[in-house]
Amino acid sequence: MSTTSVNEVIKEFGQLPSADKEYVAEIIRKQVIELKRDKLVQRAQDAKMNLEKGFVKSGDINELREDLEGA
Repeated sequence: MSTTSVNEVIKEFGQLPSADKEYVAEIIRKQVIELKRDKLVQRAQDAKMNLEKGFVKSGDINELREDLEGA
């Protein structure tokens, strides 16, 4: 979206009645939540794939330190 479009949306939003502003704000808030949820799902799928491919190690803090110091 271009800056002009964003500015137009903001300008139009400013001209809405209060009740409509609240309604639009709620819709946008829900869309942002859904976007974050989708990103989280993607991260979980990537993590699962990395685990299945053996790209993930497990261990305790001492093993983590050893890996980091050896890198």
